[in-house]
Amino acid sequence: MGKYINIGNEGFRRIRNSEYVDKSGLIPVVNKTLFTEQCFSCVSRCRRFGKSMAAKMLCAYYDHSCDSRSLFADLEAAKDPSFEEHLNKYPVIYLDMTEFVTRFHDEGIVSVLDTSLKEDVLEAYPGQKVSAEDDLMDCLINIAEKTGERFVFIIDEWDAICREFRPDSSAMDRYVNWLRRMFKGVNASRVFAGVYMTGILPIKKYKTESALNNFIEYSMVQPRQMSRFFGFTKDEVKTLAGKYSMDFEELEKWYDGYQIGDEPSMFNPNSVMQAVISQWCESYWGKTGALDSVSAYIRMNFKGLKDDILFLLSGGRVSVNTTKFQNDMSVIQSRDDVLTVLIHLGYLSYDRRKKECYVPNYEVAGELSNAVEETDWANVVEAIQQSKQLLQATLDGDEEAVARFIDTAHDENTSILSYNNENSLACVLSIAYFYARNDYVIHRELPTGKGFADLVLIPRKNVESPAIIVELKYNRDADSAIDQIHRRQYPAKVAPYSDNLLLVGINYDREQKTHECKIERQES
Repeated sequence: MGKYINIGNEGFRRIRNSEYVDKSGLIPVVNKTLFTEQCFSCVSRCRRFGKSMAAKMLCAYYDHSCDSRSLFADLEAAKDPSFEEHLNKYPVIYLDMTEFVTRFHDEGIVSVLDTSLKEDVLEAYPGQKVSAEDDLMDCLINIAEKTGERFVFIIDEWDAICREFRPDSSAMDRYVNWLRRMFKGVNASRVFAGVYMTGILPIKKYKTESALNNFIEYSMVQPRQMSRFFGFTKDEVKTLAGKYSMDFEELEKWYDGYQIGDEPSMFNPNSVMQAVISQWCESYWGKTGALDSVSAYIRMNFKGLKDDILFLLSGGRVSVNTTKFQNDMSVIQSRDDVLTVLIHLGYLSYDRRKKECYVPNYEVAGELSNAVEETDWANVVEAIQQSKQLLQATLDGDEEAVARFIDTAHDENTSILSYNNENSLACVLSIAYFYARNDYVIHRELPTGKGFADLVLIPRKNVESPAIIVELKYNRDADSAIDQIHRRQYPAKVAPYSDNLLLVGINYDREQKTHECKIERQES
């Protein structure tokens, strides 16, 4: 057993000894790429979404220095026809780049990297003739020619060095050249059966193309056929909820909401696991770091970005062009780049068909709101405070204060949509009440028995506050809004709160550009 080559299956064995959701279906997908033009894979996803677990699983499966059959016997991969063909058949080089960036901080890190791997490989294959000028690739070429073996190379956190070193540093140039030397040249197909890299970002673009354009990229924006391995599916979380006697709906509110490729409902796997093991739903996102960098990104003064962030926090969606981003966190040139970074970091989800992004769930909304409060966006921070005060005024039945706060929200958010427009008024309501997401699940245009309720706020579990129905009128009066609520049949989601319910009627006077509010409380 080496330090980097043929390290065995201990990593995956520890994973199997813990609570494990079967993601071994990834193995047949990777098997199909071996010895093909598609054998170079770069799989990028955000922190705590199972990158390292997948890498350790593949290492255990391919490594010919161990017997991993028992680790996979009860898993999905074992049922696939390709399972036996590739099980423990290859010399595997496993490299965790975080190990190097935490130990070596100078420009010579790439030389240390190559030398360390070369020495370990030569120890595993003694008797190889090498010259002083030979690098790791020279050694692998010689070994492949003499033994006929083909290597599987797995790199975990391949972009760690990109995040730690300046993009204009010599270390970055050397690292990119090292990757090209290993995987881009004609000899790569003579040496490798397959290469699998994980990271947060796709491979950096230079001008208009990737430095390693022979790699097939799988990302939060374009996951291809690996979608279901990027997180936990709804069925997987339902199984966990049943096993640990957890409320599935609560897990769904906190951690669901990612649309990854063709998978419409994906959960943050790390947060779900921590929640079911600790028997408590809360934000586990902050423990992944990156809050400072997110604050720095959203602080950038690109046109429209502040409005977009506030609109996203209120539950809205905004369009985004993800194609111009250079896959480099230090090269942010537009509002679209900022939103694309947030998608790769998991702070936003991406609907690739509509080319829109949105905040996926309650956990992330809280962390994104924290990031906003770390900025110098005084007006946005003030909007958060006013939203908090608006909710309290609504609960207190203070009609004048509610009208006043909505006046302010309308004045400050007219750039999102046209001012005198009924749709824009509904958006303003969503923005004005976005602080309520801390205690409520917010539904915009929730279907009722007859039509739609403009805004419905359903209390979260263990929240004793009343449910709230908000009806909007345009150039009418607030009483008519209340009357309309009475004429409608309450949706099933609201019916359980019929004895603890606030009816809020809002009217907007187009000429005066002011709002009027009427609040009616229904109690048992």
